[in-house]
Amino acid sequence: MGKLSGKVAVVTGASSGMGKEIVTLFAKEGASVVAVARRKERLEALAEELKNEEGKVAVYPGDISSKETNEGMIDFAVSTFGKLDILVNNAGIMDDMAGVGEFSDEKLENVFSVNVYGPFYATRKAVNTFKAQGNGGAIISIASEGAYRTCAGAVYCASKSAVVALSRNTAYMYMKDGIRSNTIIAGGFNTEISSSMGMPNMEAYGKIQPVLATAPPVGDPIEIARACLFLASDDAVYVNGAELAVDGGWCAG
Repeated sequence: MGKLSGKVAVVTGASSGMGKEIVTLFAKEGASVVAVARRKERLEALAEELKNEEGKVAVYPGDISSKETNEGMIDFAVSTFGKLDILVNNAGIMDDMAGVGEFSDEKLENVFSVNVYGPFYATRKAVNTFKAQGNGGAIISIASEGAYRTCAGAVYCASKSAVVALSRNTAYMYMKDGIRSNTIIAGGFNTEISSSMGMPNMEAYGKIQPVLATAPPVGDPIEIARACLFLASDDAVYVNGAELAVDGGWCAG
């Protein structure tokens, strides 16, 4: 029996990187998982890869910036597996490193729609689902060192600060309902997120090099998955409103 046997989870950004590792580890630990991302073929390949694990994987293709996707994926989890126990707000994209004087309207809209609106819509739906079920639940949101230091542009950093604030507020507001909400503060990891950046603002990128130079070597996404497993499991039953740094010590500098 795995640490998540009998649990049902929804994981966004599941087609690659951290999300793929989270789905994989959760399934190995017994959870039934709804894997959410835009790239259906990758989700289906992942589900096939994990078909013999203790937990089952169902795919839900969709754009996490859409309210309909965020609400639909949770309804799908309940209709497919009978309930919801865990939500992992993992999906995220980068900005182009621009400061507040140079960001584009398009970049602001795109980054906030995925990094902020997505977790807001998903968390609202999850909280109300948990309350209706009456058994509590766990929400894990993936933020970034960008919430605390200038290692990206103004838009990305602000979006991750919003994720931290959302997670903390949710933890306090719904603790009496047995709902836990925790944040993982991720450092640099070997994922595909840089592909969402486009052409960086080179002047701004140059300004943040001293901050980036203090970062340790990039981590393996499995480290985020292991942290998620802890926060989702009964091992963390008294952990609520926490901000867990998984960054190789970058936050200590």
